[in-house]
Amino acid sequence: MIAPSFHPGPVRATCEPRGHWSFGLTPRSIALLIAGFAFLIPGFWEPRLSYAMLAWDGLVLLAALLDGMRLPRAGKLTAARSWSNAPSLDSQTEIELTIENNGSVIIECRLIDDLPPALRDASAQPEPIQVIAFPRVPANVRYRVEPQERGDCTAGHLYIRYRSPLGLAERWAMAPLVQTVRVYPALRTGEEQQIFLARSRQIDLQLRQTRQRGLGRDFESLRDYREGDDMRDICWTASARRGNLITRQYQTERSQPVWIVLDCGRLMRSRVVTTPGTNAAMPLPKGSLREHSKLDHACTAAVALAQLALFSGDRVGLLAYGQTIQQRLLPGRGAAHLRQMIELLAQLRAESSEADHLRATTLLGRLQPRRSLILWVTDLAETAMRPEVIDGAMHLLRRHVLLFVAMAQPEVDAIAQERPKNIDEMFRAAAAQEMAGRRELLLARLHEQGALTLDLNPEAVTSSVLNQYLKVKERAMV
Repeated sequence: MIAPSFHPGPVRATCEPRGHWSFGLTPRSIALLIAGFAFLIPGFWEPRLSYAMLAWDGLVLLAALLDGMRLPRAGKLTAARSWSNAPSLDSQTEIELTIENNGSVIIECRLIDDLPPALRDASAQPEPIQVIAFPRVPANVRYRVEPQERGDCTAGHLYIRYRSPLGLAERWAMAPLVQTVRVYPALRTGEEQQIFLARSRQIDLQLRQTRQRGLGRDFESLRDYREGDDMRDICWTASARRGNLITRQYQTERSQPVWIVLDCGRLMRSRVVTTPGTNAAMPLPKGSLREHSKLDHACTAAVALAQLALFSGDRVGLLAYGQTIQQRLLPGRGAAHLRQMIELLAQLRAESSEADHLRATTLLGRLQPRRSLILWVTDLAETAMRPEVIDGAMHLLRRHVLLFVAMAQPEVDAIAQERPKNIDEMFRAAAAQEMAGRRELLLARLHEQGALTLDLNPEAVTSSVLNQYLKVKERAMV
C-alpha cells in the first residue's frame, strides 16, 4: 500500500445553487398530478365534477411549494470529499463524501460525484449515491472507484439533489470540490513483496559470511604492511600508534548503483488486456478485465524493483525518455528518494513517436561512468534494419551489467501459435512467426554479448525482474 503521504488531501466547500431555478417537482408529485386526471372519468356524466381535477392539482402544487420552502437553502449545506488511500492502478480507491445539513429539516440527498475517466470506467454512467442528512449531524457515505490511467487528473464538482421525507419537491445544489488527484503505478501486495524481501535478506547474510577482500573501496580491516602493498593504502595514524607500517584492507562494495531505464516511445503505448488475479489490494469480481499500456506495466516493475533494491542497500536512479528525456533522477537511498521516484513514474506519458535510444544511452554513460546494474524496459521495433535500441544496449554492455527486458505482445504470440484454418489465417500466422523469430534472434545476439535478456508478456515482467535482480545480487555480478 502507498504511504499516507501520497493520499490526496480532503476538500471541503459550501454548496451553491445549481442554476437560477434550483427547484423542481419530484416523480412523486408528478404522479399525484397525473392521478388528478381520474376525476375526468365522472366528468363524462357530471361536467361540474371535472373541476375537482383542478382543485386536486392545485392542492398538490400548493403542498409541493410549501414542502420546497421548508427545505434548507443550498448555502446551508456543506460538502466534503476525502480519500482513504492513494489512487493507484490495479487497486480500488475508497472515497468518502460528507454532507452537513445546517437546516432544521431532515433531507434525503442523491449525490453524483464528477470524477474524470482516469478515475472510473468511462463507459459506465455514474450512479447516484443516496444518503439521509439529519440537522447538524454529518452524514457520511463511501464508494469505491478503480483508476484507469496514471498521472494527474482533476476531480470536479459534487452535484446534490435533496428533498424532505415528504418528497413532493427537491432542490438542486453543487459543491465546488475541485482538486487535482495523482494516480500512481500499481504496487505489489505486502505478502508478495515480503517473499522477495526475505530472499534479499538471505542473500545479504550469505554475502556477509563469504565476504571477499578485493579491489573495492569499502573499508574492511587493518593488517601489517606487506611488500608490494600500495603506499596509498597505508594508514599512517595506525602506523604511528603501533610503530610499524599498517595497511588498510578493502572489500568489494555491496552497495551498488541500480539504474531503471524506461522507454516512453510509441511502442510502449500499446495496451494489453489482462484478467486481474488475487494480487490487487481490493480485488474486483472474477471475470472483469483491466486494460493498461506497456508503460504502465513497466512503471509497476520499476516501483517494485526500487523498493527491493533500496531494502537491499543499493542506490536507485531513474531515466525515462522518449524523443527527449522525460524524467531523470540520480541514484539515491531512503524513503524520501523512493517517494520522489514514485512521483516521477506517475507522471510518465507514452509518446506517439519513436524514442531516441542513443540519446538516452549517451546521457546514461555521462551520469554513470562506473559499473552498475541497468534495468532497461523497452520493446523491439519491427524494421528491416537492426533496431536502434540494440545498438544502445551494445554500448552499455561495455561497462555495465544490463538486464534488457523486451515486452512481448500477447496477441501476436497467440496468432503465431494458433492453427490456421484458411489462407488469410495462414499468412497472418506466418507473419507473426516471422516477427517472433526475429525478436528471438535479436535477443539471442544480445545475450551472447553478456546481457541478461527477458522477452515476456507485460503482466509477468515484475516478478521476473525481481528474480533476476536477486540472482545478480547472489552472484555478485556488479
